[in-house]
Amino acid sequence: MIEKIISWSTHNRFIVWVGILLIVIGGIYSVMTTPVDAIPDLSENQVIVYTEWMGRNPQIMEDQITYPLVSNLQGIPDIKAIRASSMFGMSFIFVIFDDDAEIYWARTRVLERLNYAQRYLPEGVTPTLGPDGTGVGHVFWYTLQGDGYDLGELRAVQDWYVKFALQNVEGVSEVASFGGFQKQYQVSINPNKLVYYKISAMEVANAIKQNNRDVGGSILEMNGMGYMIRGLGYIQDIKDIQDISVGSYNSIPITLKDVANVQMSSDIRLGIVEENGEGEVVGGVVVARYGENPKEVIDRVKERLEDVEQGLPPGVTIKIAYDRSDLIEAAVATLKEAIVEVIIVVSLVVLLFLFHLRSALVAIVTIPLSVLIGFILIKIFGISLNIMSLGGIVLAIGDLVDAGVVMTENAYKSLTNAVLKTDE
Repeated sequence: MIEKIISWSTHNRFIVWVGILLIVIGGIYSVMTTPVDAIPDLSENQVIVYTEWMGRNPQIMEDQITYPLVSNLQGIPDIKAIRASSMFGMSFIFVIFDDDAEIYWARTRVLERLNYAQRYLPEGVTPTLGPDGTGVGHVFWYTLQGDGYDLGELRAVQDWYVKFALQNVEGVSEVASFGGFQKQYQVSINPNKLVYYKISAMEVANAIKQNNRDVGGSILEMNGMGYMIRGLGYIQDIKDIQDISVGSYNSIPITLKDVANVQMSSDIRLGIVEENGEGEVVGGVVVARYGENPKEVIDRVKERLEDVEQGLPPGVTIKIAYDRSDLIEAAVATLKEAIVEVIIVVSLVVLLFLFHLRSALVAIVTIPLSVLIGFILIKIFGISLNIMSLGGIVLAIGDLVDAGVVMTENAYKSLTNAVLKTDE
């Protein structure tokens, strides 16, 4: 069989050269378009459903949130398993699909079932889907540095400026904030004053909710012109909250400051984030979207950060804490270095033992062509370029070199023997 292939190739050199050219073009295209990552993605094909109902214990979350959702998510096509976890104020459901299920089709089917299951949940509770990323999608971490700024101010810059700017970058699924303090208005009610003024806690909560919104009016016609009337009711500062009326006592209006203490504070923190043991920091984690090229996503994020830094408050800078592109470039550089070293070693071995340049070229050309064929197959089967796949190519080069040297030497000896017999 091999003899027939060799004989056909020698008689159809043009077709062979065309095939080599196609391999080179296809290999280069595959290298340029195949997603490159450092870590192989071995995570399961899953959709995460997150539900928040703060203040409830895990048992209530299990009975009223997790169980109804899991029961209604059963029966979706191509589901492998459903796992759930209930904790204080939060419920997580992991819907695991078969590996060949398309991820966005799976998210759509889960969302359809959630719309149906909404009626079984308590009022005001809405389940949401997690980001369309994978377990290794955290490709870029950054922190905010600023002398003279506290952690609450830096967290506000992160949540209301940097985060929204990076979420618009192509290929980014989510930007998760970490560290610092999340500012909030806190109302500490005095129960003794509620009893004295005969006001319930629910009335206080409803008063705050109803006094933090704008309302629309009608149209006022004056001098042939129409004026849109609206009521401005959004809370601007602490004084607006303190002046909210929560009831009356002996025909005297009772405001919120009469029954409660209003202050600006931070949300409850369940942990802190430190960087290199130098103290607390504020920052964000960029999660790449499923199927995106992590290297290209990181490059686009870095480019956007250059624009974002121009709008930061004076003295605030962005520091890169983790950049996976360094590891990706190191993995690709290892493959390039291995190929170059193998080509040099093979050339020296063939030249030293055979003293024949054309025989050395046969082995040298075989190596990059075989690697390009490997990249074409990686592209066809949808495998990403990572440490494992690139490492496999490097190891395969060793076997390829052995075969190339042996076959070249045999061909050289056969041709030499044939020449000697002809001379005799």
